[in-house]
Amino acid sequence: MDTAIQTINWGATLGTAAAILFLLMLSAFFSGSETALTAASRGKLRSQADKGNGSAERALAVTEDSERLIGSVLLGNNIVNILAASLATALFTTLFGQQGVAVATLVMTALVLVFAEVLPKTYAITNPERAAALVAPPISVVIRVFSPVVSAVRALVRGVLQLFGVATDPDSRIMSAHEEIVGAITLGHTEGGVEKEDRDRLLGALDLSDRFVEEIMLHRSGIEMIDVEARPGDILDQVLASSHTRMPVYRGEPENIIGVLHTKDLLRAIHRIAKAEGANADALTRFDVTEVMMEPYFVPETTTMDDQMRQFLRRHTHFALVVDEYGALQGLITLEDILEEIVGEITDEHDRAEEPVLKADADGTYLIDGAMTIRDLNRATEWGLPDDEANTVAGLVIHEAQTIPTRGQVFSFHGFRFEVAERKANRITQLRIRPLG
Repeated sequence: MDTAIQTINWGATLGTAAAILFLLMLSAFFSGSETALTAASRGKLRSQADKGNGSAERALAVTEDSERLIGSVLLGNNIVNILAASLATALFTTLFGQQGVAVATLVMTALVLVFAEVLPKTYAITNPERAAALVAPPISVVIRVFSPVVSAVRALVRGVLQLFGVATDPDSRIMSAHEEIVGAITLGHTEGGVEKEDRDRLLGALDLSDRFVEEIMLHRSGIEMIDVEARPGDILDQVLASSHTRMPVYRGEPENIIGVLHTKDLLRAIHRIAKAEGANADALTRFDVTEVMMEPYFVPETTTMDDQMRQFLRRHTHFALVVDEYGALQGLITLEDILEEIVGEITDEHDRAEEPVLKADADGTYLIDGAMTIRDLNRATEWGLPDDEANTVAGLVIHEAQTIPTRGQVFSFHGFRFEVAERKANRITQLRIRPLG
């Protein structure tokens, strides 16, 4: 009789131990699944799904609602961990008496830490896409089973947070795809995996939808224009002397733009006149610029660069005049200007050679053109000057000083020293800038 009782007790003990091991395996599964599904790249999963990988497609569907995913996995993980700990306490109490509680705590802590947390998570973080594709089918079942409980928990959590004045949006994502990409590129550059030039190009392309044409347009004061009333010979001389292929045409005053002249259209018109009337001195006087100029294309200054690039491609044009809300001319922008925000300065054999824009003195001071944009300065120097209130360096100084400084005035803000080196009329044309400290 005693032997039979002893056999039954050892059978129950072995069954409890087997149950604990099984629960530890489930805990490892939940821990690894959480890490794999949150660390896996949705871009890589999408690529695999497009190639016919059904598990990757299921992983994409599972990670679509990250809050429900995390809630279900955590619920399952906590259930199996608590149950395993309870069974272990009962088992070791049976074997060692009152000391069994301490023994169970030490043993389960070691087993859970090594085999149910560190080991599966290390594997998952090493092979996130493969692991995510493997665990997605069973996790999708877990989500369906636990969905009612998770929904109740989510409602309870939001209610508690609202009591403390914390509002939550159930449809919002913690981080958008755009922010994730920007963060990954910035981190890659910081860690040395992404070169500065590559970072600038990638971030430049991503920023187009957040920036406006007024930030990079050529100001109206720097636009080369053609007077429609000028003599044909003077117009030809002006076009030949210019490095631009498109020039606005105005009547009366520069604000009154009536067309845009393309140098190829000018050349065709003059060639046609020369063939028809012969190469004589009076032939050029027959040229009328209004017959060859194109209709001007106006865009508001609040247009984003991304939208404007799409408009350029759709309209098959590279040139637009920028106006404010009252229709007054503010500047011009070209497709090349937008592309330069991505790839950097674009020059050809007809562009005038320029001296290097930035060259630091011995004390770290840079002589900066006042019209240089803050964004370009930051990209060239790795500085972090704010560009929320002004587009150019001169504009930033005027905004911070709340006045138009005179030559020689010195200001210190945002961790930099600004000295006005040159001023013409009401424009700051040159500044000396160096970091403080």
